[in-house]
Amino acid sequence: MFAALGRFVNRFPWYVIGAWVVVAVVVAMVAPKLTSTQDTSSFLPSKYESIKATDLQTKAFPTASQPGALLVFQRKDGAKLTPADSAQVATVMTALNPTLNHKVFLAAAAQPPSPDGQIQLGVVVLAKGANGFDPAAGNAAKAMRTSLKPLVANTDLKVGVTGSAAQGADSQDASQTTLLFVLLGTVLLIVLFLGLIFRSVIICLLPLGVVALVSVVATGLIGWANQIFNLKADSSVQQILIVVLFGIGTDYILFLLFRYRERLRLGEEPKLALVNAMERAGEAIASAGGAVVVSFMALILSSLSIFRSIGPALAIAVAVTLVAALTLVPAVVSLLGKRLFWPSKKYLVESESARFTSIGKALGARPVAFAAVSGIILAALATLALGFSPSFDFTSSLPATAESTIALKTLQAHLPAGETNPVTVILNSTDGRPINATDLPTYQKALGAAKGIEHVAPGLISRDGKTALFSAILVDNPTSVAAKDNVSGPIRDAAHKAAPAGTVAYVGGQTSVFVDLGTAMARDYSVVFPVAALIIMLILALLLRSLVAPLYLMASVGLGFGATLGAAVLLFQHIQGQSGLFFFLPIYIYLFVVALGTDYNILMIARLRDEARSGKNPRDAAAEAVRHAGPTIASAGLILAGSFATFMLGGNSLIVSLGFSLAFGIFVAAFVMAMFFTPALTALIGHKAWWPGHGDETEDEHVARTGHAYHH
Repeated sequence: MFAALGRFVNRFPWYVIGAWVVVAVVVAMVAPKLTSTQDTSSFLPSKYESIKATDLQTKAFPTASQPGALLVFQRKDGAKLTPADSAQVATVMTALNPTLNHKVFLAAAAQPPSPDGQIQLGVVVLAKGANGFDPAAGNAAKAMRTSLKPLVANTDLKVGVTGSAAQGADSQDASQTTLLFVLLGTVLLIVLFLGLIFRSVIICLLPLGVVALVSVVATGLIGWANQIFNLKADSSVQQILIVVLFGIGTDYILFLLFRYRERLRLGEEPKLALVNAMERAGEAIASAGGAVVVSFMALILSSLSIFRSIGPALAIAVAVTLVAALTLVPAVVSLLGKRLFWPSKKYLVESESARFTSIGKALGARPVAFAAVSGIILAALATLALGFSPSFDFTSSLPATAESTIALKTLQAHLPAGETNPVTVILNSTDGRPINATDLPTYQKALGAAKGIEHVAPGLISRDGKTALFSAILVDNPTSVAAKDNVSGPIRDAAHKAAPAGTVAYVGGQTSVFVDLGTAMARDYSVVFPVAALIIMLILALLLRSLVAPLYLMASVGLGFGATLGAAVLLFQHIQGQSGLFFFLPIYIYLFVVALGTDYNILMIARLRDEARSGKNPRDAAAEAVRHAGPTIASAGLILAGSFATFMLGGNSLIVSLGFSLAFGIFVAAFVMAMFFTPALTALIGHKAWWPGHGDETEDEHVARTGHAYHH
């Protein structure tokens, strides 16, 4: 199949390249664009209590205004606000009103000074139907900041803007900056590594051209998928998308080029060398790409819309990259032939690969030691993963220097911690009759007595009298572990238990959303992880015609996942003292380490199978596999790990922890799992690794058993 594809590309290279260019141009012109959102409540399905509370509140209190922005006023000299300052705040808010984008913001009003007199808030509420997390709200917040500057210019006041709209605006700006850093870092890294490996200008530029076309097509297809399947993939996916495209795309290019160069070194003509390289590398590339695609697609089983959207989005991107690696890249190679390696003069001289040769010989001689040492290291790190503490603080994704971050910290320093995000408790009639107003003070008192609540405001009755709304201020920061524990336990318990007869209570608000996100994530771990693992094992079984090898290959990848999460816990929670890591980190680590780590395992085990088929015993086959596949895996692993490491240039804790974890995970997958653990275990298990198939039998053994030769 892959040899036939190689022959087709050899015959029509210009048509293949032209088809890619035409498709990219058409998609760029007509495909919908990706926008941005940070609305965490939209991630959850309606069955969760926090969403039920939100839906009831929206239905029963349609005219209730939600704050879209908070203006934090202070004196420039840091002194307490005077009565004249407070009057000036009121004047500024009044003057601000006419300048607002009233499609987004309804009105602005000053609030009383804080208890310590250091700050005073101005609240800008959203217009009916407006969403503080939409890009339009972010643009309105930027315009409002511009309008504010002249209003406070000749006063003793300074002001910072925070809240959902301002945070969305800052997030969008930060994402663009991060994307630029990631893009530049990734490109420079790839060019540097490919230059060192091949000494070729053209090969250095090849991934750039390929990814440019693939990125346009993939982003457009994701946009269409958003419309057709109502996905929620937003522009934030582009940060990780660009690294996935460059990293995986370069990996697959390396898989093909190393085989192509190897065939050239055997004396084959370029056209024949490409066909043979496609036959041998094509199967590994297709299997590796398939494993990545199905791993990402497994996220459609998630209960969270953020993962149900990101999973298919990344799967689309990898699928397009896979098709490009099997068509576009071979077409370019076919056109250029030996000129591909210009200006290198020594590409036909086989490298001694002394380091990998010595590693292979040592592994073949002592597979028990290699398997034990690498396994113990992975297991030791994996035990630290048990200390993982999830964080739901979405503001951590913003740079510390962002205006909304600084203003929020100022607000939190001078107001009770819970003031920034009250818990809402909704009482709803279950018998169709209005709620008895005399029951509300008693219910308010019961709520106020719950652990973790500072105070509860009197209840508000809806127009039809069948719903009551209570606003409760938490003792702790709404994003803290203590706040989540209190909401999930004593606060919800008290709200449910104290509900008057004929009513049901639902606890809402941002902290309640975080509680339900944690529950949803636990459910997803128990569903998505096993499904992805089973599908990858099926792909491995079909590729290797074995039921044994997929078991220990997936076991090694599982250890890699645990070791990666454990390393992140060690660095960020224990060494840096962070209270937790972002809640979606484990699922990203699992999918990338499992899927991409399997790429390297596939490449190693496929090479090991080829060596076994040439008549080598299991230990010698492992030694030769490390010698020949080691440079490819090492190069691919360094490039992909380095690509993910560029995330650490993002400047905020969320992106830094994600970049470190994925880079470390890929490094482990390449240099521990694929290089040591997998070949060592295969050498130890020997022929049984291929049961019930005959993957390691020689040409003569295969002919004797089946009556025909291997297809080459």
